[in-house]
Amino acid sequence: MGNPKTCPVCEGPVIGRSDKKFCSIKCRSINQYENRQINEAFYLKVDRQLKINRKLLKKYNRSGYTTIRKSELIEEGFNPKFFTHYWKNQKGDVYLFVYEYGFLKITKMGKEKYLLITWQDYMNVLK
Repeated sequence: MGNPKTCPVCEGPVIGRSDKKFCSIKCRSINQYENRQINEAFYLKVDRQLKINRKLLKKYNRSGYTTIRKSELIEEGFNPKFFTHYWKNQKGDVYLFVYEYGFLKITKMGKEKYLLITWQDYMNVLK
């Protein structure tokens, strides 16, 4: 037969069934634990950024409809790549939302800004 497979955890030989991946129960358990930690770390990173984004959108959008310089939000830790959902208006503008607070990237007088809005009941209508 060919060369024996090696365990991805300890690099020892894997002996037994052809579909066996680990040399022991201990190595299989170590692998599962490490994967769980990686997945949990990713979840915590995303969750933390969503909370920061929501807090900043809420802070700067007291009126429900306002404009702010993009750089001002970014400096405070806002990351536009993290959002929960989107809504497209009749003009085709796509607003990104972090829960109930939305933002739309616009350019006004040559400066990049965000138009901030809050979720409204009429946005629930599915087309």
